[in-house]
Amino acid sequence: MLTVLLVVGILVFLIVIHELGHFIAAKLFRVRVEEFGIGYPPRAFTLGKIGDTEYTLNWIPFGGFVRLFGDVGEAQHGTGSFVDARRGVQAAVLVAGVAMNALAAWGLFTAAYHVGIPRVVEEPTAGVVAHLIVANVVPGSPADVAGIAAGDEVLGLEDARREAVPQLTPAAFAEFVQENPGRQLFITFLHAGATTSAPVTPAHAVIPREEGKAALGVAIVLVSSQSLPWGNAAVEAFSATKGAFLSVVRGLGTIVGRALAGAPSLSDIVGPIGLVSVVGDAARTGLGEVFALAAFISVNLAIINLIPVPALDGGRLLVLGIEAAMRRSAPKLALQMLNALGVVLIIFLMITVTYQDITRLLS
Repeated sequence: MLTVLLVVGILVFLIVIHELGHFIAAKLFRVRVEEFGIGYPPRAFTLGKIGDTEYTLNWIPFGGFVRLFGDVGEAQHGTGSFVDARRGVQAAVLVAGVAMNALAAWGLFTAAYHVGIPRVVEEPTAGVVAHLIVANVVPGSPADVAGIAAGDEVLGLEDARREAVPQLTPAAFAEFVQENPGRQLFITFLHAGATTSAPVTPAHAVIPREEGKAALGVAIVLVSSQSLPWGNAAVEAFSATKGAFLSVVRGLGTIVGRALAGAPSLSDIVGPIGLVSVVGDAARTGLGEVFALAAFISVNLAIINLIPVPALDGGRLLVLGIEAAMRRSAPKLALQMLNALGVVLIIFLMITVTYQDITRLLS
């Protein structure tokens, strides 16, 4: 139950942050905001009213919304009307939600690094615990044959005379392997929570374009969960946010590519029910992992909102672009039909993803 509440809290926070971006931009450009709501109608009660804006709490606790005077498809004109604003202003108000999600992701990653989450470090630091982690394994390599998998932790490496690698760092590990071509070594590693020891023999031609070097066929990195000061955490968070955006874009590109190839698949998409399991795992790992996961979800929301589908910000930006090219506004009825179509598509997608979440749980 606590995990469910945590999932709801994360989603509400990120969606409200998104809407806050629209709200701030609308206020800056003097577009009238009639309501800022937490949750979705029906309305529970009004928190208060400041100027033209009502602040409300609503019964369906899965997000929030901003209601603008003269929003798309509405015949409201006059001072502060959204549809009467310049198209550049309308675009800025729409993009502001995505920008806030990106900013929230950076802030959450900053908090995660400050609390402490696994990150790759170049060299071990005195007094800081670091682990040698397998990042990748070459199929068919000596390491693969020994049962080593990505994510395993290397605990030790020694030769037949029990002479061990002097220091558990990527450089020392690679040097020790290269000094023992064709000789049997013994590697100790943590796999699926169990400590395992296995014989491995470094061989040549294991790594492409490095045929002359003896290797086991593993890429290893030094990982530390040391808490970072706020300044360092903020710098590290920029790279994490960029990496999250690239990862989500690549994943979305894969899904679109499969669909265009005639083999659509949504099996890799996790819905709200699936998030309960994912967030639960993160919560058991620590608060830092929860912050990092929330940051990744925020990146997902930013990119999904940019997809040119009616009812999403990306679809509305596309309509603005078409209107700018045509130099006239789109018909009100056409906009209402497009928004309705977008809502139907989003509902269908949510039902499909939720069904897959339930199927995964039952299996």
